[in-house]
Amino acid sequence: MRATGIWHPRLTQIITALGHGDLLVVADAGLPVPPGVESIDLLWRRGEPHLVPVVETLLAECAVEAAVVALELVEPVVVADLTAVLGQIPTEAVSHEHLKRLTASARAIVRTGEATPYANVVFRAAAVF
Repeated sequence: MRATGIWHPRLTQIITALGHGDLLVVADAGLPVPPGVESIDLLWRRGEPHLVPVVETLLAECAVEAAVVALELVEPVVVADLTAVLGQIPTEAVSHEHLKRLTASARAIVRTGEATPYANVVFRAAAVF
């Protein structure tokens, strides 16, 4: 058993298999999952787990070169917390409709219990060399 980091077996496998440029999405509970895209459901009730702690834990496990968020995400607390966690990662804001189109080519969508509208992040994996 791992002592730290992500304990979810399938999520660990997906992170390990990511290649440069692959997309991984961390989503609120309402983001639709396109056909053919794997869904990893972490949610177990409304609001749990929140999006930001999942993003923070994921970023400790994988190399990310860029992030995409929705312009429509305006909840001040979530925006501030997410901005702090993303730190220096280049982040682009696009329309929610554009973000949803990006999810069609994701390796997986990790659904959280986040109940804040438009609280979704698309990550593009970096090369580690």
